[in-house]
Amino acid sequence: MTTRKKEARPDSIQVIERLTRLLDVIAGHEDPVSLKILSAETGLHPSTAFRILASLAEYGFVERTTRGNYHLGVKLMQLGSRVHASVDIRKIALPLMEQLRDRLGETVNLTVREGDEVVYIERSLAKRMIRVEQVIGSRAPLHVTAVGKLILGDQGEAACRSYAKRSKLLAYTKNTHTKITALLQDCIAAAKRGYSLDNEEAELGVGCIGTLVHDASGHVVAGLSISAPIERRRDEWIAQVMETGAQISKQLGYHAT
Repeated sequence: MTTRKKEARPDSIQVIERLTRLLDVIAGHEDPVSLKILSAETGLHPSTAFRILASLAEYGFVERTTRGNYHLGVKLMQLGSRVHASVDIRKIALPLMEQLRDRLGETVNLTVREGDEVVYIERSLAKRMIRVEQVIGSRAPLHVTAVGKLILGDQGEAACRSYAKRSKLLAYTKNTHTKITALLQDCIAAAKRGYSLDNEEAELGVGCIGTLVHDASGHVVAGLSISAPIERRRDEWIAQVMETGAQISKQLGYHAT
């Protein structure tokens, strides 16, 4: 007997369409909007609109005032600011990443943290046949990447230990840190010097140099790294990677103390 994959239920799609209409109407008004107006402008029955709005409010996508009117919630603002920040970082970083790529001849990556992973959001590929190539949107655990180890080190020992407990420090290669003592030593030392190395910890044959990018408030918002076949990686690249990271941070409004 063949099992067919279930298709999305039509009523589920209809709910998404209805909540999108409600959000669009709320966004189109400067002031909080009453249920009566929302019902009229979306064509939804008041009871239907109310049920959808109640669910949206539960998850923070809309908020209900004391007078019973609705405006966009904090959750949407948070998501919107993350998208805006990510777009800005990519736009600012890419020209500097390309300059670094052209000087060193290897692939340069821009990553951000999401949970216990780094996500590759931009890259500047090396112009050579044999090169390291990370796919935009791909992910890697913090403990196997240069930038990820820096992020852990920047947050301190307690954060490192907590991460190790959650992630179990799974091995990706024979060089991956699978013991908390070794990981702690590497991460804390990396944070102090401002750069980190991936010594074939995510993939055999690949070595990376990473540094952090800060915004105007001093928060870590991204990581910059250069990836190359391990036999081509050079220690003299470290200063240039750090300088490029500092330039991106400066353009984001960061002033080192």
